[in-house]
Order: sequence, then C-alpha cells, then structure tokens
Amino acid sequence: MIKSFRPISDMVLIQRLEAETSTPGGIRLPNAFVEKSNRCKVIKAGPGRVLDNGMIRKMEVEEGDLVLFTPSKVANVTIDAKKYLIMS
Repeated sequence: MIKSFRPISDMVLIQRLEAETSTPGGIRLPNAFVEKSNRCKVIKAGPGRVLDNGMIRKMEVEEGDLVLFTPSKVANVTIDAKKYLIMS
C-alpha cells in the first residue's frame, strides 16, 4: 500500500531512523540516555507548495534523502503495520 500512498502539496512521508546507542568513540549508552532520533529518511514527497500566482514550487527533498525534523507539527501514521511520520 505504501506505493499507492501519495502526499499532497508540500507534505512528506518520513520514517524515523534508529537512535545512536553508542558514542563515536565506541562507548555504549544506557537506554536511559538514548532519545528518539530526529533523523529520518524521506519515503515519499508531495509535488510541492502552490504559490499565490498558481505556480508550484518544487520540493527540495526527494525520496531517499536523509533529513532532520523538529517534533512539532508532525503526525504519526501507520501504513502496513509500519510507523511513519507525515509533515509539511
């Protein structure tokens, strides 16, 4: 079903990547210090924002890009039992 999912306007469907469980030096972090990752992979992207003059401003991201996001204004969705985020 993910192939038939198509975000509208300037929306993107993203999938959260796993949080880092160790430091760059190799020190393993306890679960209490591991936070949810703000790094995501773009799964699907809409065509872009419609401007006041009717033109479409193309998206700056494409499928497969790695992005960072802020947790505000993000909606959780489940498609085929997998968890995704959708945002503008």
